[in-house]
Amino acid sequence: MRRSILALGLTCGAAMAFINGKAITEAADPPKQVLRHMVLYKFKDGLEPAKVHQVIDAFAGLPEKINTIIGFEHGTNVSKEGKSEGFTHCFVVTFRDEEGLATYLDHPAHQEYVQVVRDKRDKVIVFDYWTTEPPTR
Repeated sequence: MRRSILALGLTCGAAMAFINGKAITEAADPPKQVLRHMVLYKFKDGLEPAKVHQVIDAFAGLPEKINTIIGFEHGTNVSKEGKSEGFTHCFVVTFRDEEGLATYLDHPAHQEYVQVVRDKRDKVIVFDYWTTEPPTR
């Protein structure tokens, strides 16, 4: 009986030591909080594709210009639910903290970008939220 309990404990311990096929050690860094800044655009009707690409390229260039950006993603809506209300493009910018976001918002490169997109969008949604990054292994 004692061997069965020990074997079960070792089996459970081994199962808990792996997540997504990667070994987790006690030395792993704890999850870190990061601030995500999500921007969704509904562009003006009839806007030329070249002007949409100008916005995408300008936004995608910001991580090279603003050092408080620690992550950047963007994409177009592919949902088949039909609930996007005309919003077609999403940009997600990640920061370590609120100060990083504030620096980004006030940065001259961001201000220049705002001038690029201002007359091309019909509507914009900005949504900021805190989340946890996966632990460093």
